[in-house]
Amino acid sequence: QLQASGGGLVQAGGSLRLSCLASGRIFSINSMGWYRQAPGKQRELVATITRGGSTNYADSVKGRFTISRDNAKNAVFLQMNSPKPEDTSVYYCNAGVQVAFGLSYRDYWGEGTLVTVSS
Repeated sequence: QLQASGGGLVQAGGSLRLSCLASGRIFSINSMGWYRQAPGKQRELVATITRGGSTNYADSVKGRFTISRDNAKNAVFLQMNSPKPEDTSVYYCNAGVQVAFGLSYRDYWGEGTLVTVSS
């Protein structure tokens, strides 16, 4: 289970930090990430991070958002600096979870947290 938190209303140019905690039966987690979906649009990648800390960002958020994770806590974070109105979306966390040794990794999704950026 993935539980995201930290969404809300933020002014353009401000900052917001999203958190996502994975819980339940977990043997290992490989990639974790954040995706977002605005009304009437497809879900899109925001940022991902591997277990070793390698990151990947959508061009639209590079230099403004920072993804990080705490492997000991099975948590992933998204620091959103200088958000813009176009960043308004429901943000979903994602993780590739192996529930037991030898089993395949499976994608899990959180329920989403709404971020609204006012101009």
